[in-house]
Amino acid sequence: MSLLVLNNLEIRYGRLTAVRGVSLSIRDGDTVFITGPNGAGKSSLLRAIAGATPASAGTVEFDGYNITGRAPEDIARLGFSMVPEGRDVFGSLTIEENLMVGRGMAKKDRDWRTKAIEDLDAVYQTFPILKDRRNSQAGLLSGGQQQMLVIGRALMTNPRLIAIDEPSLGLAPNITDQVYERLIGLQAQRALTLLIVEQSATRADLVGGRMLLMRGGQIVLDGNARELGNGAAIQAAYFGYEDH
Repeated sequence: MSLLVLNNLEIRYGRLTAVRGVSLSIRDGDTVFITGPNGAGKSSLLRAIAGATPASAGTVEFDGYNITGRAPEDIARLGFSMVPEGRDVFGSLTIEENLMVGRGMAKKDRDWRTKAIEDLDAVYQTFPILKDRRNSQAGLLSGGQQQMLVIGRALMTNPRLIAIDEPSLGLAPNITDQVYERLIGLQAQRALTLLIVEQSATRADLVGGRMLLMRGGQIVLDGNARELGNGAAIQAAYFGYEDH
């Protein structure tokens, strides 16, 4: 079953076209890695799905609903959660307060508070360092800890799909490995759908699943992440020359 479907999606900023007629279908439970050079349209694509950037043409469907043009908070309540580039935490709030901000985006029912406590415990089990420092201000955390916090905050929305923009940005390789290990574990434990954007394809073989390569606002390569790896085909697609 397709959870996310894009139909001829186009995104323009004035005269600049960032995304050009992208059509894409992602199944429930998939892990999809999107890579490509800087300026390829990767982040614009995520922002349009999340409702943060309006689509200039085409449609976005999530779980059978047409979400094109809907507000980001409405899209989040349907089960789509985005972790933006740059680890945007509320620095003056504690870790736990940051996590509960994420919970405020979840669909509310009469068991909301009970489920919030359960979800908070689940996040702490995934990221024990957050539990240890739950009363600390988020602005005092290291870059890796902040990345774990924003992923944890996304989990508090009870998502079906998490889209993460550049999770390794500014992190040391060993910290990046820790973040990816947690992501892989989460996908297996919760049967989440993962949509990960990175400029480099170096960790795609670790993540596995499906790899898409964007260049010039279009998807120019679509295949198995471990088979493509950093081989000749992806190098050719990345830099825009023919693979012989």
